[in-house]
Amino acid sequence: MVKKIGVGKAHSKIILMGEHAVVYGHPAIALPLKDIEVTCQILSADKLLVMKPQDPLTTAIFAALQYLEIKNQPISYAISSMVPEKRGMGSSAAVAIAAIRAVYDYFDQELDQETLEMLVNQAEIIAHIKPSGLDAKTCLSDRAIKFIKNVGFADLAIDMDAHLVIADTGIHGHTRQAVEKVEAQEEKALPYLNGLGQLTLKAEKALEAKDAKALGSIMTTAHLLLTELGVSSPEADNLVATALSYGALGAKMSGGGLGGCIIALTKTSSEAHAIAQKLEEKGAINTWIESL
Repeated sequence: MVKKIGVGKAHSKIILMGEHAVVYGHPAIALPLKDIEVTCQILSADKLLVMKPQDPLTTAIFAALQYLEIKNQPISYAISSMVPEKRGMGSSAAVAIAAIRAVYDYFDQELDQETLEMLVNQAEIIAHIKPSGLDAKTCLSDRAIKFIKNVGFADLAIDMDAHLVIADTGIHGHTRQAVEKVEAQEEKALPYLNGLGQLTLKAEKALEAKDAKALGSIMTTAHLLLTELGVSSPEADNLVATALSYGALGAKMSGGGLGGCIIALTKTSSEAHAIAQKLEEKGAINTWIESL
């Protein structure tokens, strides 16, 4: 007897600008990484699945089952992910989206975008306590997303003749510790946070003007401010310096910091591949290239 399989996919994301300042009411811009995917399969099984505490995958599966009012169905799952965990690339949101899509596919149920987003946010709240929703929104979108706390989300159309290199330091990001570190020095941090907010607005204008050179300069300045805040890491600083020394238009850490990824902007695909190779030689454990 052939076992039935339900399949769901999702892509990852990266923060272009605005990390940490977004917590204080400034905008952030996140990009979908459409070629960096997670695939989840739901399979029939001999016993019931057990939910693991604070696990976005099983949490998402149970959120979907509960919403569909499906009980006592023995299923299992298989996950294949190109998205590293705890690197600021939206791993938990992407896994949750793929899992929910797989559950709906397995039970031959229609899944609209509104329900999917609601279920993903449910899973993210259990996994992360107070998520902004930006990861879920961007992993569900084919467009860049601008987010302002207590205001909401807006799509950004990007059609820039440039490429983004994403490089993984190999170190787990520590968003919560980084946020607490900024909070502990709030008075000293505010000028840097305001500066980061202004840079995000300038980055939005550079994107609209398709001005890659200006965007690169803005990214590099943002990295300097994030370093002053104490949320970067030696490994990220090393990769940023490497990208710049080999001709990147700009480079910065991305996400919560104290680990995670850096991003570097280049004009051409060949430049992106050359810089990606140099970053791997200098310690990046993986690199990806995204066309903007």
